[in-house]
Amino acid sequence: MTDYPTSLFEFFLMFPNEDACAQYYYDLRWPDGFRCTNPECNHDEAWKLETKPWTFECKKCHRQTSLKSQTIMHGSKLSFTKWLLATWLMTSHSNGMSALQLQKQLGLGSYKTAWLLEAKLRRAMVDPDRKPLNGLVEADESSIPFHRKTEPQTGGQGRSHQGKMLIAGACEAIRAPEIYKNKKWITGRIRISKINGYGAVDLHPFIEQNIEPGSTGKTDGHKPYASAPNIKHEPHVIGDGLAHEILQLVHLMFANLKEWAKGTYHGLRPRHLQSYLDEYVFRSNRRHNRPSGFRTLLRIATGCDPVTYKMLIAPEAGG
Repeated sequence: MTDYPTSLFEFFLMFPNEDACAQYYYDLRWPDGFRCTNPECNHDEAWKLETKPWTFECKKCHRQTSLKSQTIMHGSKLSFTKWLLATWLMTSHSNGMSALQLQKQLGLGSYKTAWLLEAKLRRAMVDPDRKPLNGLVEADESSIPFHRKTEPQTGGQGRSHQGKMLIAGACEAIRAPEIYKNKKWITGRIRISKINGYGAVDLHPFIEQNIEPGSTGKTDGHKPYASAPNIKHEPHVIGDGLAHEILQLVHLMFANLKEWAKGTYHGLRPRHLQSYLDEYVFRSNRRHNRPSGFRTLLRIATGCDPVTYKMLIAPEAGG
């Protein structure tokens, strides 16, 4: 058996009770043993309190630290069992799971609780230590239709912003192994971010944050890519509507994103758009070993800053 469950049956074998779930989270948070959360202390010995479940008191400075504190679970009254099961369901299901589905599966008392649980887990889907894309990288922009009540019902054409949520995407182009018949290239890792426009002011930061210097950017010849720093530019100047013929991988990625969003969440909205893009990227980058996402997500979650419902619904949170 691996160090993460590969089926629901294995999940309940690995986690027969609350303590087993908590111990798994403990080992991910403190793989080398307890560390005091007091930055001026950082001591490695503590008493485990009998009166407070999974709470530890530092033997040096006497600060008390619960296992959930200062992680994505901070302040949560949900059990470790429900947190871990939610993580398993969200990462292992082929298309993800809506908050309504999660509410039913976990027997949660309200939709709000399920939504908050999923929103917090999405915060942990971006590893701060992840490596940028490298090698040959296809890059392009796209849009997801969305109409506000104050806008016309018909969206603008081409790179018009009207009736659209704008996104930038990139994916590694990997030379296909022999087992992939009739394919020269396959998709490696991907990145997708929401943007405010198609100019250099938006596309350059996306490239700098997501593509390793020295990599080759394969694009449709859109001018901002030519002036992007630190990458080699391989432009393919083509007519309108034909980018999908040259940039097949990144356009397939966009098509799959839109199909996933419609099928799982019945479409996306501007608010919280990036968090759903992050979920899609997380899932896609683990598509060849989906169950491993369970352990990865929980590991990242142990280092995430706490977030509250008010923080998540604040106007600045949605962008």
